[in-house]
Amino acid sequence: QLQASGGGLVQAGGSLRLSCAASGFSFDDYAIGWFRQAPGKEREGIACINKLHNGDGSPFYAQPAKGRFIISTNNANNTIYLQMNSLKPEDTAVYYCAVDQTRVPTYYYCSGVGARDAHWGRGTLVTVSS
Repeated sequence: QLQASGGGLVQAGGSLRLSCAASGFSFDDYAIGWFRQAPGKEREGIACINKLHNGDGSPFYAQPAKGRFIISTNNANNTIYLQMNSLKPEDTAVYYCAVDQTRVPTYYYCSGVGARDAHWGRGTLVTVSS
């Protein structure tokens, strides 16, 4: 079970922290990622971790997220986070978390192709006003 939360309306330049509560598995055994889909656009990967591929869990960030977003996990409460700073109107989208037991490279998982068989949680809407 995955449930994303933390979305809302924020002004440009502001911050939000998204959470994805998970149950029944360890993040060490899954590729995890945050994806988003803006109106009229295809879904895109934003930030991913895959300890099954690289044991150190170093994250991959898509270009829109570099320097502004941070993905993290808390194994104690089984939650995946996405800290989003310096938000822009173009960050407006529904954000989803996804997990899968796959050893594909982290960047490939984040491309979306590697996550096509992932388990997807319900999304949370982020709206950034200018």
